[in-house]
Amino acid sequence: MSHDAHDDKNNSIFKITMSLAITCFISGVIIAGAYAITEPVAAEQRVKAKNDAMKELVKDAESFKAIEGKEGWYAGIKDGKVIAYVVPASGKGYAGKIEMLAGVTTDGKAIDFKVLKHAETPGLGDKMVGDKFRKQFANKDPKDMEVVKVPTDKNIQALTGATITSRAVTKGVREAVEAVAAYAASQKK
Repeated sequence: MSHDAHDDKNNSIFKITMSLAITCFISGVIIAGAYAITEPVAAEQRVKAKNDAMKELVKDAESFKAIEGKEGWYAGIKDGKVIAYVVPASGKGYAGKIEMLAGVTTDGKAIDFKVLKHAETPGLGDKMVGDKFRKQFANKDPKDMEVVKVPTDKNIQALTGATITSRAVTKGVREAVEAVAAYAASQKK
């Protein structure tokens, strides 16, 4: 009798193991199928969001052309001429990396920026996406992109309670503008 009990126990463990393996396999197939269906749609939405962000940054552009050799860089084209560039920018904020796109004129001045991803504090650091802060960057040279606490027309006024975020965004945009200025100068040679 003890032999039969032992066989039943082994048989039970085998059945449970097989049931779990089959359940895991079926779950994996369902997840893979859902991913296969939704990923192309999600990729299309990411491209649309990026195109919308570029159009928002360079409103006058009729189209955007990827710049060869510069990952994530696009030239805004109007009447067959480059009127501005849209380039990736980032900075280390209070709560992590802030990923942006920066619009830059062909003569190396900031147009605007668009935050794509961040984890900054709601109500403080996340105010970087507001018009009041963003408009300070328009037509600024890199040398004028310095964060200050006292308002001036020349520099960037820090967001109250979010100086680290303000510096991160400013640094990212300044570096993007400097990179575009250097690239544009090399294209004129």
